[in-house]
Amino acid sequence: MTKTTLKTTTAPVYAYSADSLELKLQFDAFINELVEPSLSADALSNALCAGIDDLATVLRSLPALEGRLIELGIAAVARCNPDLKILTQNLRLPISPTALQIVEMNDAMNFRALTFDADMGGRKTYTPDFVILNQRTNTAHIVDAKRSVYTYDRVRLGDLQNRMKAAGLVLPDFLYKEHRRLNVKEVRVVILTADNRKTDLNGGIWHLSQLDHLVQVEGAGAAIASLQSEFHSHVEANWKQACEAFAQSCHLPIALPVQPEVELDDPETDDENDKSFEDTNIMDASGKPQLIRLGFAQAPTRH
Repeated sequence: MTKTTLKTTTAPVYAYSADSLELKLQFDAFINELVEPSLSADALSNALCAGIDDLATVLRSLPALEGRLIELGIAAVARCNPDLKILTQNLRLPISPTALQIVEMNDAMNFRALTFDADMGGRKTYTPDFVILNQRTNTAHIVDAKRSVYTYDRVRLGDLQNRMKAAGLVLPDFLYKEHRRLNVKEVRVVILTADNRKTDLNGGIWHLSQLDHLVQVEGAGAAIASLQSEFHSHVEANWKQACEAFAQSCHLPIALPVQPEVELDDPETDDENDKSFEDTNIMDASGKPQLIRLGFAQAPTRH
């Protein structure tokens, strides 16, 4: 009796992939661009020689630099999907008191068909890290990328999400007026965190491993994890080299100090008092009756 073994392969879930030499070269360039000015071996060695204050200043810059690296990486991975338009500039979205009140006092299902004029009133603004627009489906995601939301308490996290949703009410009209009449039919908000200790898929707080689903690119989340790992390795190699150079300059036996882990909140720009806008009525982006749906990013289905 002959036994036949069938070989099966798993087809990629998405049409586009993050596994490319071009993307790897971009990642290397991002790391060099961020590490060389303040985290090179020479810079770290100079900080060690200068004293604890200079060293502390250098180490405090690590979270902000890693956060910036994550943002650059997400944008680069998302561009692997030609259906997506990645917006990172001119995104200061006005938040009117009316929009914020509607969001705070109502379930999203009760206001998901509303859109506000981009010239509306209010002193508060919100600037997302990205707006990712799928030009095939006309769905826009307002994205806030964080190294971690673990240190955010419930009130602070809820305030951020409310500002994101209030900004979502004005996004369709804003993109139509400020970004060459881009058309949006649905707005979703999502917070991406590199730390998986406080995530909520249905509540719009996703770990970076879910990035594949957001940008429809196979291996997107793994690519960002690899980028972070390369960044850490690069900084640690420079730190070791700096410690060796410092010990030699002082004619001391080489004993590597432990690099302290710096846990700081992500720098966040609220832009709440930057501009003043005049109140106006709720209206459609193009002047014609149209329903704009607003809500959290849709959680990926399990395969």
